[in-house]
Amino acid sequence: MCSASGALLLPYPPGCRVAAFVRREKRFTAVTVDPHTGAELRAHTNNTGSMLGLLRPGTQALLSPAPQRATGPQRALQWTLEALALPGGHRGEPPAWVGVNTLSPNRLLAAAWRARLLPEALAYTGFAPEAKTGASRLDALLTGPGLPPLYVECKNVTLVEDGQAQFPDAASERGRKHLDELVRLRSEGCRAALFFLTQRPDGDCFAPAEAIDPQYAAGLVRALRAGVELWAWRARVTQAGVHLAERLPLAPCWAARVREEGG
Repeated sequence: MCSASGALLLPYPPGCRVAAFVRREKRFTAVTVDPHTGAELRAHTNNTGSMLGLLRPGTQALLSPAPQRATGPQRALQWTLEALALPGGHRGEPPAWVGVNTLSPNRLLAAAWRARLLPEALAYTGFAPEAKTGASRLDALLTGPGLPPLYVECKNVTLVEDGQAQFPDAASERGRKHLDELVRLRSEGCRAALFFLTQRPDGDCFAPAEAIDPQYAAGLVRALRAGVELWAWRARVTQAGVHLAERLPLAPCWAARVREEGG
């Protein structure tokens, strides 16, 4: 299993604080309270998934302060929800953090590329975020002299079931479209990869969440058969930030399915 030795690649900004989660409102707002004063702290969440099993009242929530703008109005919500604590900790350990900020995988991918921690991309010298292709926009395009373009789509993984880190945690039509676009690019001679970042300490392998989105699971199998690369990694989330930890293998049952359907 490939390891990055827990490198802290994505530090959180100064001024983070821990609050208690109360409820989610209007999809993009997390209502929390300061455990010492009882003051309400409303935080922006960019996670459009269900965050299944994490949104329990009273759960510890890690908030980062919104960046202050030099000009113009400040952001309405002055906090960002970065992580939620696993209830009861992990395997008897103190409570551990689960990163729920869906921008973290994109930022971590760029930081890992700069730090030369991505074995598959060591020869690539250019990195462009938000690459438009066809009717889609993928998270990154890597380029290098004499190399095929390498398109990468990033996904944040917060769900673990039966020892497997699974994606998605809600049916994802957008995710299925990304799979189709990656397959198309692969058929045209480009390289294409999926960077699944599991921002929690449990789960020994990666798998698609077939029970939640069977179409996505089938699409992922087709994509892997077509040559789309699977880059599944674990991140270690602390109050300091997001550390790149180790590579996760595809669950054996799914690896077998890819081989069988590819035969």
